[in-house]
Amino acid sequence: MTLRFKLVHPDAQLPAYARPGDAGMDLKSVEDVVVPRFGRALVKTGLVMQLPPGYEAQVRPRSGLALKQGVTVLNTPGTIDSGYRGEVGVILANFGDSDFRVAKGDRIAQLVVAPVTRADVVETDTIDETDRGTGGFGSTGV
Repeated sequence: MTLRFKLVHPDAQLPAYARPGDAGMDLKSVEDVVVPRFGRALVKTGLVMQLPPGYEAQVRPRSGLALKQGVTVLNTPGTIDSGYRGEVGVILANFGDSDFRVAKGDRIAQLVVAPVTRADVVETDTIDETDRGTGGFGSTGV
């Protein structure tokens, strides 16, 4: 698969896999941003992407930022649809103990490309029973 990107900012960098076999490509910031403690910020990447039909791109947190800084992607995974042609942005949330500073060129998130399955939606009067039934949040224990 070929994934096309247009760089719309002079500091934009193409996403890249850090190692062979990685599922996610690193996304980098094109701006200096402060994500306040217990706050959030939209961080720009300077990238416009052309996804093929039948695919989505998922914006996911970087595990090191989450563990070491308490910084994550707020709407994880953020979905980018194949028809979207705006700049890719990352909503970072800071659950850390202090403000988090993003510098130009910092790796801020991962981008994972995945196939999309479209469902045929129909209304029905009955739904099959299962052993679980209506047991939901926490119904199988902690």
